[in-house]
Amino acid sequence: MQYMMKMNKLPFCALFLTLLSAIPVLGQSEGLTSSPYSLYGLGVINQTSIGRTNGMGYSGIALKSDTEINNLNPANFALTRQNSFFYDVGIRGKHNSYSNRINDEAKTTFNFSNLALAFRIVDKLGAGIALVPYTDVGYTLVGVKTNIEGSEESFESNVNGLGGMSDLKFNLGYGITDNLRFGASFSILFGKIEEEESFQVYSSALVSTENTNYSGARVGLGLQYDLTNKITIGSTVQLPTSLKGNVRRSVIKSLDGVEIEVEEDESDTVADFNMPLELGVGLSTNFLKSFTLNADYKKNYWSDTGQTENIGTYVDQDIYAVGLEFVRNTASYKFNQRIRYRTGFNYDTGYLSINDEKIDGYNFTAGIGLPIGRGNNSMLNLSYSYGSTGLIENILVKENYHVLTLNLSLEDLWFKKRKTD
Repeated sequence: MQYMMKMNKLPFCALFLTLLSAIPVLGQSEGLTSSPYSLYGLGVINQTSIGRTNGMGYSGIALKSDTEINNLNPANFALTRQNSFFYDVGIRGKHNSYSNRINDEAKTTFNFSNLALAFRIVDKLGAGIALVPYTDVGYTLVGVKTNIEGSEESFESNVNGLGGMSDLKFNLGYGITDNLRFGASFSILFGKIEEEESFQVYSSALVSTENTNYSGARVGLGLQYDLTNKITIGSTVQLPTSLKGNVRRSVIKSLDGVEIEVEEDESDTVADFNMPLELGVGLSTNFLKSFTLNADYKKNYWSDTGQTENIGTYVDQDIYAVGLEFVRNTASYKFNQRIRYRTGFNYDTGYLSINDEKIDGYNFTAGIGLPIGRGNNSMLNLSYSYGSTGLIENILVKENYHVLTLNLSLEDLWFKKRKTD
């Protein structure tokens, strides 16, 4: 007996509901970073992507893939296979060590890194949804001195910041021809940054809390073109936008172990945070049958936003990325011949200048992709990154970090039933 092909909507609905239920958790997640540079703006911009690109220097604008989710270019969703349903769940651990002219410190954080899915709608039209952290905030300042207004005295306080922004992105990719693909994305950016300052004034302890919420939408475009069957070029555009914000402040006084709410303000608006125009181009090529090479360049026009920080200014940012993958034979029945080995490098000139010093950084990445079973394209992707940001000079801090990312990249064939005789 033979079963007719039939769409099974159950896995799609279940994963979609799982993704939506996780939005509040990731939108206000804590502990994704401990970088002192997350003090500025919306925090440290997250470079971690989805699946294989984490081990390839975070490159992949032109990476042509029909076996995994490529969230770096919406055009690639046009290649999503018929009757395939892809989803990716990632977790990330990060160990930061930072130093200045006085001392050294270290901290380890651990949390989810992404939730994503992709599926085909009709022929040549694919779609995807991804939820990833856009920025991470996690800093601690100890012994901050503040002058008491109207006197020559001062007091010391400790400041903690937590939170960050999340990016919920909807992608569409359409194959205009067999060699040309066009894509569009719509992002909803949202999140909360909480700053708590505690200090002692005479016999009383005061805790001042400031919660700032930002939200907004952003549109992006993408393009991929196959020059040959082995060479693909790609480009992306993220249009500028403004994020609306509001803030709520409260002060709690503690005297002899009794807490008293001294002040709580109604929500008030804050200045918009302007997101820049972002342009990206990429090249991807397959050579010697077993190698894939990516090369990306991105330009973010932060200086056009007109934003400044108390001790710094926003400047245009350049990001260079290159990645290499090796797999002996993807069609082999031998497990060891289907293992994917990856490496890459990423250099970021930085978007913040403090005392005329740009806060640049770099990453060396390595990764491995382990096949899960036969008959599908499921993969366990493990990647490692070593990076460094900033420098020891004046008030600046040198930060070194290790990042370990684990992605479960799965393909389900539940859109059709098996045929049996």
